[in-house]
Amino acid sequence: AYEMSMVTGVQTCALPIWIQKMANTLTDLAPDLYAALDVVSRELVGMIPSVTVDARVNQAAVGQIVRSHVVPAANALIDNTPAMAFPTAAYQTIGNQEIVITKSKSAPFSWQGNEQDLLASGAGYISVRANQMAQAMRKLVNDMEADLCALYATTSRAAGTVGTVPFISNTAALSAARKVLVDNGAPISDLQLVIDTNAGANLQTLFNINSARDQAATSLSDQGILTTIGSTQVRESAQIYTPTAGAMASATSTAAAFTVGQTVIPLATAGTGVVAAGDIITFANDTNQYNVASVSFAGANPASGDTITLAAPGLRKAQGAATRAITVLAASPRNMAFSRSAIVLATRMPERPAEGDMALDVMTIQDPRSGIAFEVSIYPGVRMVTYHIGLAWGVKNIKPEHTAQLLG
Repeated sequence: AYEMSMVTGVQTCALPIWIQKMANTLTDLAPDLYAALDVVSRELVGMIPSVTVDARVNQAAVGQIVRSHVVPAANALIDNTPAMAFPTAAYQTIGNQEIVITKSKSAPFSWQGNEQDLLASGAGYISVRANQMAQAMRKLVNDMEADLCALYATTSRAAGTVGTVPFISNTAALSAARKVLVDNGAPISDLQLVIDTNAGANLQTLFNINSARDQAATSLSDQGILTTIGSTQVRESAQIYTPTAGAMASATSTAAAFTVGQTVIPLATAGTGVVAAGDIITFANDTNQYNVASVSFAGANPASGDTITLAAPGLRKAQGAATRAITVLAASPRNMAFSRSAIVLATRMPERPAEGDMALDVMTIQDPRSGIAFEVSIYPGVRMVTYHIGLAWGVKNIKPEHTAQLLG
């Protein structure tokens, strides 16, 4: 704790009496905070419990880089040959993916002393404050969930049919999405599918799922799971995107041949409109649905020299030298299928200056099941107090090949 001198403006380490009396403010609030966090943790968000969560209590600033290691493919196989000499060293270069902390947010609320007294004889200040904390954490969680769902634009390919909600009568759509992941080499031990509530309603009807089951009796990693199909855990999310589709029409590639794994597609001068990252396109004579990673257009219409870059691992089908018609799929929900290890959510506490700030007390509340930690700060004022529920985070699809979309 620090004291601000009214004369010099310099903070010192002296502990004035009013701070000493209030030092345990948040410690006393811990039961209320845990109760509030517990409620929000059981909200049926789909992405957060499905991805890899890197949750730490160290502080971070917006723009700070967090690195996640990436192990390369195994070295070339060697023969097991008996010998008296030591084997040659087999070093590897361990790569990394950068995850940037892009947001540092707090949900504040304030109370005056007389307002607390007024509630003492009614609903109760403690109960109302606990619900405010729950709503603050819910706001942060929903924002993180939306950021994760926005990663649809970084996935490899898509499955499903535009305009057809999955699971109307069978699970063929999930099988198609799983095939994309398996063909791309994704590990099948921890596959995830996060869908919107329309697809979820169909799935519940198809499997006669009891959505009123006791979620409190299960761990958070299992909460919200509608069912598990073919080693794929299926959850719902209210944040699934339905982006506007690109307006490019009647466009074609150049007459160059296509090779398997090719990602950059050169365009001919044909058609109108452009596409953007996250659009889904198909090519004539190829039924695969490819996700657009980026584009390079000189103008408002396709022209010679313009290109479309597909997400990894690129084309699945080789084609001979000829122009190919390109079709942009219409807008549809972008349900997410992926291996858990492919998507990372990094969370940190918001940064504070080394000298501290005006917070009277600070407490970190970490959910023991999800690992998501929230920072709770109390700022005293003149006859009033303000609470800040804060968190800093960033998201990254570190392995696009192990992620796909399920259209609806």
